[in-house]
Amino acid sequence: MQLRNILQRLVPQRAASHLGRLNRRAVPRVSILAFLAILGPGLVSAVAGDDAGGIGTYSVAGARYGYDLLWALILIVIGLTVVQEMTARVTVVTGKGLADLIREQFGVRTTAFAMLSLFIANTAVTISEFVGIAAAGELFGISRYITVPIAAVAVWFIIARGNYRVAEKIFLALSAVLGVYVISALVVNPDWLQVARGTLIPTIHADRDFILLLIAIIGTTISPYMQFTLSAATLDKGTKPEKYRLVFWETLLGVLLSGAFAYFIIVATGATLHVNGITEIESAEQAAQALRPIAGPFAEALFGIGLLGASLLAASILPLATTYAICEAFGWERGVNQATEDARIFYGIYTALIAIGALVALIPGLPLFQIFVYVYLLNGILLPVLLVLMLRLANNSRLMGKHVNSAFVNALGWGITIVLIVLTGILIVTTIVPI
Repeated sequence: MQLRNILQRLVPQRAASHLGRLNRRAVPRVSILAFLAILGPGLVSAVAGDDAGGIGTYSVAGARYGYDLLWALILIVIGLTVVQEMTARVTVVTGKGLADLIREQFGVRTTAFAMLSLFIANTAVTISEFVGIAAAGELFGISRYITVPIAAVAVWFIIARGNYRVAEKIFLALSAVLGVYVISALVVNPDWLQVARGTLIPTIHADRDFILLLIAIIGTTISPYMQFTLSAATLDKGTKPEKYRLVFWETLLGVLLSGAFAYFIIVATGATLHVNGITEIESAEQAAQALRPIAGPFAEALFGIGLLGASLLAASILPLATTYAICEAFGWERGVNQATEDARIFYGIYTALIAIGALVALIPGLPLFQIFVYVYLLNGILLPVLLVLMLRLANNSRLMGKHVNSAFVNALGWGITIVLIVLTGILIVTTIVPI
């Protein structure tokens, strides 16, 4: 299967916004069928975007701080729409992928630094996906030494030598099971006044763990690898400016569903774990307790199925997207349609990512849910590198012409970047001199 077909279906287009200036004319009337024709990727992103690390990070946030981080999640999702819209707009206007543009506009050294940051961040996320597979297997009494190697081999062959179409549907169906978090949050009947308060009124705890979790939530919601996969998919789809409004509405639906899923994970864990004094999640069994109000004794099995599907789906997407971006940036042969001998670097990086992820997940006594949080903490720390480059590209009038960022988009984009840098600084200081 060609890489373009894989990326077109796999990329989790979790958000896009009309905040930019691209094609500000009135939306033409189109048939319902035209909209439905592009509806798939946004809905896929609603599930695939919330991977094992995301599920773990949101669960830890709800258990530890109840509803106190809901306000931050809302702001972060708004930030995600800005970042995704900017990525799609730059790609559509220039007709080039993000990695290509970084190399052309900033040179080899900056590109090498950006790709190294991407590789480090995505290697960590790949590890978290196999950690998720290990945790899911152990819920069913299956050793990680069985599930992880089998999953690693299966993922490699599905992408490199197999047919992803069938596997994707299976993984999505398994992942969709986690949508019961929404039902669980409603069934448990939380204190909705407190939920509203946590959503509308910012609450800040003066401790290191709160800052750490806040950075991790930003890192899992606006994950760096998603910008490269979104750029590749947008480029491959050949989206024209006159069709951009259709893409906007489809991806907006995706971000709303994805944001709602994350929101209700925090509400469900806050209403079931936090209120009962369970503020530390160290295992999948504890995270599964949030589903007990709706699933009863089957909560662990239900959580395990969903976690396995989300982990397998992301473990399939992530190494491929990372490898494609790195090879694109340096002009190396790329694509699973290439023979192994013609794309040795491509297959080497792809295989190495899967191997590293699987091997680390096999380390005995690994704190699974702490891994989820710290992986996306790393993503949040490295995210400003990518955001600065993207903002410079989107404000380059020679590249973008009249489609450069609006002042509003710049304010939000630079705001996210500055907040992450400040939070990282505070985290470092509080680590050296504890509060």
